[in-house]
Amino acid sequence: MPYTAVRPSPQQHSRIGGAGRKALVPHGGAVPAEVARYHEHAAGAGQCCSAVVQAIAAPAEAVWSVVRRFDRPQAYKHFIKSCRLVDGDGGAVGSVREVLVVSGLPGTCSRERLEILDDERRVLSFRIVGGEHRLANYRSVTTVNEVVPTVAGAPPVTLVVESYVVDVPPGNTSEETRMFVDTIVRCNLQSLARMAEELALAVPLAVS
Repeated sequence: MPYTAVRPSPQQHSRIGGAGRKALVPHGGAVPAEVARYHEHAAGAGQCCSAVVQAIAAPAEAVWSVVRRFDRPQAYKHFIKSCRLVDGDGGAVGSVREVLVVSGLPGTCSRERLEILDDERRVLSFRIVGGEHRLANYRSVTTVNEVVPTVAGAPPVTLVVESYVVDVPPGNTSEETRMFVDTIVRCNLQSLARMAEELALAVPLAVS
């Protein structure tokens, strides 16, 4: 079944697609070089890659506390109905989770392996390794980086970048595939922003 997706607003994300190695990082140097390198994807023939950027008015610790929970993606990814670990504890590389997605999407379930969980740099990466869906060879990287304020006393702002590479399904174009996945990722990050901002307000001392 081909994808159909609403065209995302260009102001809300940055994307590059096509074959070859692509550096998918936001403009302005807000992401440190040692973190930005995680968003360099080698897209082969028949693949596309993209990145979505979300600014969140909360400390990085609050945002990362949600993102790093490989065992609970449904906390902010509302297209996921449920998640269960099938290997590992969710806190170590190699852990595998199985997620069920809500109805209406072109798929029913996905099996995903944790590839990177770096608490120091705040980097999480996973790869889809099975399931019933159309996102073959999907790999995602999410980084969480607090932006240094330019005004003294300004509230913290965290920049979340989620990039991915994926096969273009038969019957779809690269543009259609990017539009579809970008829409899902952007909705997830907007949900993450709301959750992290509420968390920061509820427990300011714990995340300051």
